[in-house]
Amino acid sequence: MTDRDPLEGVAVFLAIADHLSFTSAATALGLSRATVSAQLSALEARLGARLFNRSTRQVHLTEAGAAYREALTGVLARAREAERAVAALQGEASGRLKLSAPPDLGQRFLVPMIAEFTARLPAISIELDLSHRAVDLVGQGFDLAIRGTFAVEPSLVTRRIGSSPVRVVASPAYLKRHGTPRTAAELAGHRLLHFSLLRWGRAWHLKRNGVEEEIPVAPGFSVNDGEALRMAALHGMGVTLLPGFIIGDDVRAGRLVPILPEWAPPPVPLHAVYPANRHIAAKVKRFVDFLARRFRGNPDLDAEN
Repeated sequence: MTDRDPLEGVAVFLAIADHLSFTSAATALGLSRATVSAQLSALEARLGARLFNRSTRQVHLTEAGAAYREALTGVLARAREAERAVAALQGEASGRLKLSAPPDLGQRFLVPMIAEFTARLPAISIELDLSHRAVDLVGQGFDLAIRGTFAVEPSLVTRRIGSSPVRVVASPAYLKRHGTPRTAAELAGHRLLHFSLLRWGRAWHLKRNGVEEEIPVAPGFSVNDGEALRMAALHGMGVTLLPGFIIGDDVRAGRLVPILPEWAPPPVPLHAVYPANRHIAAKVKRFVDFLARRFRGNPDLDAEN
């Protein structure tokens, strides 16, 4: 039997009511459209009322749906808070921990760490969602997110657990063919490989003599995945900018060569982010403390120590 979240149907209803679209609600919740539709149908069957009028192009709240939405104002957040309060009072680290993290950090570091953590605490099960999207921790039932940069919200608590050095790199084969840029200005003469989800757009932030500068980038290749960007660099496609948790092993093995050392990009901060409330569940506290210890001293995750 699967460990179903009893509040999922409510979260699905509220997401559809917010977006007035099954597809948009599914995207926001990280679920399939079929799952969203099934959970809404189950909720409507339980309530004995139709909550939305659907057509091929439009979704609208029914009178019952509008009344239900008004009655639910603030209820989901309070219910999540109540769950965390009970878990905290139990004092034992157990139950499901729902975690969001970027794919590259999750695959290379978090999964091995989770294996070690759950071997020590088998009463905790972990549901890992790997995505670059900013999840709604409360609305989607997440206990915790590991993020580099994020929008600060008063409803969230952040704890810095590490930082990753960022380097400008290229493969030896590319540098042999095209030469090594000696200044930031010379980057314009090279094929640049760019991570398309950078919050400041088509620019690299490089730091020289303590002063951070924004270098405009006209990429020859851009992609929304760090691992794909790493592979492009390894195949000699050009010069890229990536954090140590993606390219650390490649730099140490000589597969990628750091360039422009005097233009050191600022490190990427790594934060544990969880809902702000009076109670932090024992499972969350134990896991965040564990990650902070494992990140400490790792050259790819602890750039400032």
